[in-house]
Amino acid sequence: MELRQLEYFVAVAEERNFTRAAERVHISQSGVSAQIRQLERELGADLFDRSARVVTLTVAGKAALDHARAALAAAEAVGQAVGEVADLIRGRLTVGMVVGCTVTPLFDALAAFHRAHPGVEISLLEDNSDQLVHAVRGGTVDLALVGVAGAIPEGLDALTIISERLVAAVPTGHPLAASRRITLGDLVSHPIVCMPAGTGVRTVFDQACAAQGLHPSIALQAGAADAIADLAARGLGVAILSDSMAAHHRDRLVALTITDVTTPALLALVWRGPHSPATRELLNHCRRAFA
Repeated sequence: MELRQLEYFVAVAEERNFTRAAERVHISQSGVSAQIRQLERELGADLFDRSARVVTLTVAGKAALDHARAALAAAEAVGQAVGEVADLIRGRLTVGMVVGCTVTPLFDALAAFHRAHPGVEISLLEDNSDQLVHAVRGGTVDLALVGVAGAIPEGLDALTIISERLVAAVPTGHPLAASRRITLGDLVSHPIVCMPAGTGVRTVFDQACAAQGLHPSIALQAGAADAIADLAARGLGVAILSDSMAAHHRDRLVALTITDVTTPALLALVWRGPHSPATRELLNHCRRAFA
């Protein structure tokens, strides 16, 4: 018994006609008939009643049909599995990362993936979050670590890594340092140091200010949290950071809760489904690394 015989059998059963079945499988009608006859001899039973113009299944044919379909599906699954592994072994993966980000579990995941699949070429692209989300949607980036405001970008799958509020950070001698809780209105009279537009933290801040009709003075911008903290520590402005970013600099900066900014800044891995075998495998490594 051969898979092609089962394929012809299923085609005739579904088309109920040898001619149409032959057209479907792209061989001659006589070839289909010969293979079906051979299959019937091997099984020891007729599969079709050929006495009428429309071909119908015999009792034996009805019993065999579901099993034939299952065998063909299993054979196709084998081919798909091998194809996915082959693609994974020799594939290419483009990973995006928001500028200034040093989240080491992502690097751990990339290293583990590379050890497991050294034949996959990995490219790492740094950009602001808006551009990376656009690239993931367009298919030029397979997976990206981005900062977003409050919600995952529409149409993408995601794994949220961090969700936390914004804080203002100032040196101990700053006029705001004694106030552990402030509002956006308290900030507008001071120069601001923050991340560039298109990043998650900046988007949360801009949206919150716009909702109140406030126009803060953005004095300096930097892509890395450490750079923003350094500038604020030197008295060049009030730093706008996420809570965990500011926590790394508590020895020289005082973190102030901004009471009227409640939308969280999210750091998340985003991708577009359905994804490639390589992307799926990297996601597995990322889940383990971030866990």
